[in-house]
Amino acid sequence: MAVKKSEIYSSLWASCDALRGGMDASQYKDYVLVLLFVKYVSDKYSGDPDGLIEIPEGGSFADMVALRGNKDIGEKINIIIANLAEANDLKGVIDVADFNDPEKLGTGKEMVDRLSNLVAIFNRPELDFRKNRADGDDILGDAYEYLMRHFATESGKSKGQFYTPSEVSRIMAEVIGIGAARSADQTIYDPTCGSGSLLLKAHDEAPYDLTIYGQEKDVATRALAKMNMVLHDCPTAEIWKGNTLSSPHFLNADGSLKTFDYVVANPPFSDKAWSTGVFDEGKTNLTSRFTVEGERPPEKNGDFAYLLHVIASLKSTGKGAVILPHGVLFRGNAESTLRRWIVKRGYIKGIIGLPANLFYGTGIPACIVVLDKEHAQARTGIFMIDASKGFVKDGNKNRLRSQDIHKIVDAFTKQTQIDKYSRMVPLAEIEKNDLNLNIPRYIDASEPEDLQDIEAHLKGGIPVRDVDALEDFWQVVPAVRHDIFAPGERPGYLTPMVEAAEVKPAILNHAEFAAYADTVTAVLDAWRAAHIDRLRRIAIGDKPKDLIHVISEDLLDRFKPVPLIDGYDVYQHLMTYWSEVMQDDVYILVQDAWKAGRVIRELVKNAEGKFTETPDITLGRRKLKAELIPPALIVARFFAAEKAALEALEAKAEEAARAIEELDEEQGGEDGLLADAKTEKGKLTAKSVKDRIKDIRHDRDAAEEMAMLEQALRLIEAEASAAKAVKEAQAALDQATVRHYAKLTEDQVKALIVEDKWLARMQGDVAAEVDRVSQALAGRVKLLTERYAAPLPVLEDRAQAMGAKVAEHLKRMGFAA
Repeated sequence: MAVKKSEIYSSLWASCDALRGGMDASQYKDYVLVLLFVKYVSDKYSGDPDGLIEIPEGGSFADMVALRGNKDIGEKINIIIANLAEANDLKGVIDVADFNDPEKLGTGKEMVDRLSNLVAIFNRPELDFRKNRADGDDILGDAYEYLMRHFATESGKSKGQFYTPSEVSRIMAEVIGIGAARSADQTIYDPTCGSGSLLLKAHDEAPYDLTIYGQEKDVATRALAKMNMVLHDCPTAEIWKGNTLSSPHFLNADGSLKTFDYVVANPPFSDKAWSTGVFDEGKTNLTSRFTVEGERPPEKNGDFAYLLHVIASLKSTGKGAVILPHGVLFRGNAESTLRRWIVKRGYIKGIIGLPANLFYGTGIPACIVVLDKEHAQARTGIFMIDASKGFVKDGNKNRLRSQDIHKIVDAFTKQTQIDKYSRMVPLAEIEKNDLNLNIPRYIDASEPEDLQDIEAHLKGGIPVRDVDALEDFWQVVPAVRHDIFAPGERPGYLTPMVEAAEVKPAILNHAEFAAYADTVTAVLDAWRAAHIDRLRRIAIGDKPKDLIHVISEDLLDRFKPVPLIDGYDVYQHLMTYWSEVMQDDVYILVQDAWKAGRVIRELVKNAEGKFTETPDITLGRRKLKAELIPPALIVARFFAAEKAALEALEAKAEEAARAIEELDEEQGGEDGLLADAKTEKGKLTAKSVKDRIKDIRHDRDAAEEMAMLEQALRLIEAEASAAKAVKEAQAALDQATVRHYAKLTEDQVKALIVEDKWLARMQGDVAAEVDRVSQALAGRVKLLTERYAAPLPVLEDRAQAMGAKVAEHLKRMGFAA
């Protein structure tokens, strides 16, 4: 049975994290990722004489597995890794972590247990990479991405820079147009490549296998990048160790900088030591790239140094993207001269402002500067995007959602002007601002102020301008406006026709709004009809990511023209569901086919004696979990009558419980007839009531209390009987549901998963979007109605009436003036 991808990765991280010991994540990642590498190449290339990686005798993951429990496991793992490194020119790459380091891994049995458990993690059957390639749908690529993101999150500010969030990498790859690459002879370069994640995202976006070049000065991080390239089937990528600014490795025969077709970079922000070694003797031919019109980047801030290096590394037709702090857009002095030089030459195609707190090395907001030398001379403007508000909180960081990525890329590639979001800014306008590129100067993303109307407060009525501001709604439901507002007594003001409390039902129940809701539903129905067969035909070997791409893009295209609903919001609903549930479902189906829908497995406890998952059904001591089809869907489709009967029993039990509560409230107080029938904890139970009856059965003066006790006992017994019936009915329904899984036909499995689970979720999400529209309109109309409901004369009359009422009360109390 296939294991869900999300379960593999989350359990992988949890297991690794538990074994980490005294190391921080920036150190521990070197051990985990080396083992992931050895496991992958062993699975992929063992026994393959033509493999790109040679697996020598005594240099495989199987050799590591054989060492579990061995007292010299650390020393012998080092030997295995050394053998693999020696055979494949990987010295200094996979042997950077010492598996025999007692300070990090403990001594004696502690080290043996830790390393044995770590090897066991990667020896799981589900982590078998022999049938998986490192492309868009593999286990490995996503596992590596998952681990890298978590290591970056846990590494802290000073050590998380090795990883560029994949969402940002995707944007950079798409806005430089690498998808239009013309041949495999073209090149892509990252001068500060970190772990290589940015390079690989860009490479994956190209239609050809572009030649990859990268340089990274940190030894351990460069090793990560080299391993990353192999793990993603790019073993020929050239990743060099060294300082790109002081000692660039990629040079032409004459000593000049090599240039590339595409360049991407996420350099260290505001590098204070960028000039170290840069201007040493003998480097004049390479340092000229940092001097423009007699100015250099500030000695203590290297942002422009990296930007100038990227520009110098681009071919005359080259395109690039660099992540930089916003300061490069507006800082003065030498940087102003450098910025003017770059803008005047037309190198900057666009600037994309990103949300704050996206990156792992810093919380400051950054931007993507998009470069294009090919069309520099003809450039008459710079396309700017303020995407700072589009994100979701993810732990202690912010993260771009699928809809944020798509919107940025769509706007940039189509050069679409969107109010408060994007526009083409003419160079003439930029020159008037003294070449200052600060995005807020050109895009006002602030929310308009909600102005109060003094005359309306004084004389009443709702300002026409406030109602006109809802024009987007009135274009869709014009009759709603005319039924809610009437002409006022004065020009420029309207009279509300509906009380504030009745605004929402008036809108929801209006025939025009109902027609709009039907239109939205019809769009979803058309999308559903277009893809339901595709979803029902999912088969072993299919590519899940190809599937979601096709159906999500079509969903977005269909909803973009729908008024009042943001098509990107609908798209995000699907992508969120894909990430949380549907991806795992499809991943299982492409491995095990539709028979997986019949599986309901028994949960087992972990080493701590706890269940790692919440059971769907409990049968006695058995805790059961459905693989793909929640039990509620089985019940809804096949046991509706039994469910209705169960709900009737539950209602009867609840009714009895309420009756007991009411009786307790009336007679359970200190002076009540049931006060002495409670337990020490103040509860009415069958035993406590029976005990009290026994105590007073011979007391002739306690007839009234006896009657109350008997009434309470009848209710308690009735509730117990009803609760027992509920429990028995629930157990019977659970048994029938569990047995029914095995009886499902393939068509029934498909109907339950595709229609009752996946498509029903989208139907609910779109209905929520329609409800959001009604809420937005009703909320604004209600606010305006309430705001101007009581003009000054009305308030004065109310105050006068209240004053008179108070005076009358005072007079009655003998305090009249």
